[in-house]
Amino acid sequence: MKTVILLTISNIFMTFAWYGHLKYKNSPLLLVILASWGIAFFEYCFQVPANRFGHGTFSAYQLKTIQEVITLVVFSVFSVFYLKEQFRWNYLVGFALIVAAVFFIFKKW
Repeated sequence: MKTVILLTISNIFMTFAWYGHLKYKNSPLLLVILASWGIAFFEYCFQVPANRFGHGTFSAYQLKTIQEVITLVVFSVFSVFYLKEQFRWNYLVGFALIVAAVFFIFKKW
């Protein structure tokens, strides 16, 4: 559970670093890059320990899959509430297909 919590916190920082500047299109690009880089530092402060703690319990493939699913959830909430973008049915279908991939990655064959 510690890994999932750390990955979630990491993804919140990542989402703001990568997409938070979209509300500030008039800001100078260099300033946006530097601000995003500063936010990304905190992403790594949570991402690296999450992967280190989780590896062994999970394979690297499983860690990446967990991270991607968390990213989709965090990004969806961010897009709707921060960027005020509409969540559409086709996004849900696409995300569901990605979540279906989780089954195949975590299934013991």
